[in-house]
Amino acid sequence: MRQVSGSTDHVVVVGAGLSGLSAALHLAGAGRQVTVLEAAPSVGGRAGGDQLGAYRIDTGASVLTMPDLIDEAFAAVGSSLAERVELTRLEPAYRAHFADGSTIAVHTDADAMEAEVRRVAGARDAAGYRKLRAWLTDLYRIERDTFIGANFDSPFDLLTPKLAHLVAMGGFGRLGPRIGRFLADERLRRLFSFQSLYAGLAPGRALAAYAVIAYMDTVAGVWFPRGGVASVADAMADAATDAGADVRVSTGAAWLERRGEKVMAVRTTHGERIPCDAVVLTPDLPNSYRLLGITPRRPLRPRWSPSAVVLHAGVTRTWPALAHHTVFFGANWDRTFDEILHRGRLMSDPSLLVTNPTATDPGLAPAGRQVLSVLAPCPNLVTGHVDWARVGPAYRAELGAVLAARGLDGFDDAVEVERLVTPADWAAAGLAAGTPFSLAHTFPQTGPFRPRNLVRGVTNVVLAGCGTTPGVGIPPAVISGRLAAARVLGGRRDRPVRSSRRVAVR
Repeated sequence: MRQVSGSTDHVVVVGAGLSGLSAALHLAGAGRQVTVLEAAPSVGGRAGGDQLGAYRIDTGASVLTMPDLIDEAFAAVGSSLAERVELTRLEPAYRAHFADGSTIAVHTDADAMEAEVRRVAGARDAAGYRKLRAWLTDLYRIERDTFIGANFDSPFDLLTPKLAHLVAMGGFGRLGPRIGRFLADERLRRLFSFQSLYAGLAPGRALAAYAVIAYMDTVAGVWFPRGGVASVADAMADAATDAGADVRVSTGAAWLERRGEKVMAVRTTHGERIPCDAVVLTPDLPNSYRLLGITPRRPLRPRWSPSAVVLHAGVTRTWPALAHHTVFFGANWDRTFDEILHRGRLMSDPSLLVTNPTATDPGLAPAGRQVLSVLAPCPNLVTGHVDWARVGPAYRAELGAVLAARGLDGFDDAVEVERLVTPADWAAAGLAAGTPFSLAHTFPQTGPFRPRNLVRGVTNVVLAGCGTTPGVGIPPAVISGRLAAARVLGGRRDRPVRSSRRVAVR
């Protein structure tokens, strides 16, 4: 494995999202002096939080899976996730509502989900679910260390016995048809493949290898941290500080001071010069390249994932249709993907993810109130040329009408305070193409073909975050921080890393 050359005593991490905080914990745990710079007034990045009046909202990620990966970062400094965050396993992980009026609860317990599948689709699909679950589990075991959790120096790094196993399992086929081999019911097929949209592809086009996302959701389980997903980032920052890292908010990186192929110092937005031996950059890729003053050479133009409109609302009531996470599927599934990914249009028959964190943590809202976040996938700013300043208010009104028609009657009347986030807002926050989901996971942007975390022509800078290895989502972001730290550390550690402790749940 290639690594940063020379001394690595002092490392500056730019960005305090989950990837940057993960890198900081692994570096601090190995005895490095670490300075973390975050331009925003709080940590978290795409997994951050904010106040909306008297309500506490997660401004980014709302679905938390694979907490054991986060625990690895805490373990690097002798702490644990359980010491700092109270986690609740969600049951069900999701509740799905379909256009025909049917409802399916997604359980992560195998027996409970088999019974649910039998109820809605019969014995044949119940048996198929068991086979699918086993396939998903085997798929994750194969990919975990070799494909998801590995640094790549060359595509030839893929040539391991596990690659042959992955091929034999159909991992390089298409996700939708592979799920269809196990399940005949169209509704169930959606439940085990819709996650591909957040990887930037329709199920019919995504590699079957990305079924590992369905494994994380439907087998390993979905969790919620008391205080919201943003509390995880807060806890990581606290642990890094306790381990000696200097975590600074409202302090961005203005430019990097280079001498030849080496960055000598980071200049902050406050005019301070911070000398360093190595740098971990976690901003969205174009911003990281801008700081470095380079233009990467890639044979193909980057393809960005779709974006999302998110409506955060504090409401005065709740509805029986809502679980913690509720998916409302429209009828025209294939058309939805065509509109978002290819035609650059808003969904004519919306499918929506509604998160109600107060179902698990009532303390996020005033007594008797609820927090709702409604996520509506939409084209990014490259695929769809939407005038969001003009269209945004009209689309907000449409979302209210759709929600009311799908069981949230009187939704608009119940809204006490709200915030609408559109692709224009994501772009204003520095996210390329106005999407929080970064580069799509097309084959040329997957594994060793994704932009690597080492930068050509700069010997002491490593990238982290969802634009580089391994990809999009909370688990990949946390892994990317660990992989970046491994590039810095190599085999050089000043003190041993303590083993991980078990994640406590209630």
